[in-house]
Amino acid sequence: MSEYQTYKEEVVNTCHTLLERGYLKATEGNISTRIKSRDAFAITPSNYDYAKMQADDICILDYEVKPVEGTMKPSIESSMHSAVYQTRADVHCIIHTHQPYASALALIKMPIPALFDEQVRFLGRSVDIIPYAPSGTGFLKNAVKSKVGNNNNAFILQNHGVLVFGVTMEQAIHNMALLEKCALTYLLAIMTEKKVSKIPLPIREIAFAKLRSDEKKFAEIN
Repeated sequence: MSEYQTYKEEVVNTCHTLLERGYLKATEGNISTRIKSRDAFAITPSNYDYAKMQADDICILDYEVKPVEGTMKPSIESSMHSAVYQTRADVHCIIHTHQPYASALALIKMPIPALFDEQVRFLGRSVDIIPYAPSGTGFLKNAVKSKVGNNNNAFILQNHGVLVFGVTMEQAIHNMALLEKCALTYLLAIMTEKKVSKIPLPIREIAFAKLRSDEKKFAEIN
């Protein structure tokens, strides 16, 4: 059995969970998890049906995106994932999807401000837009790397989809679902053409401080 079996199974189980919940479709998006104590990560293969995916299909790559284990072609977004892991020591898992409500905001370049306590507590001060760059390119990797250092855990990729982080895979799934809820609520609110209220600045900073505290603790123990 592969020494990376647990990581591979974690990625596959997450794929199947998100597929069942409707957040993933066919082959779109990608998911990865950091391998503890190694400069490497496990990531979904390129253009492969999630419904058929098994642990042996998952690719293990180092931070130079060179293969460590696996025979499948890795996701074309692998360099983007690697850039996040190298930039954010607190990030253990990454989910990239094309979920519809948040992706709608990606088309109008609309960031999500601090609408709810829970949002700031888990996603960050805001959900920012990462400027457009073609999928799988160094331009996208660099665009992502330049933005994720603000310690937020959710971002909208212009004309593309979303990028969500977690200290665990369970937290990443939670954050992804929370992002979609916030995106839908925000879309409905702005459709009224009335002013959208935000949580008070002091409350936002308290919630974000708690998030940063959790991130620092996780980074220190990993």
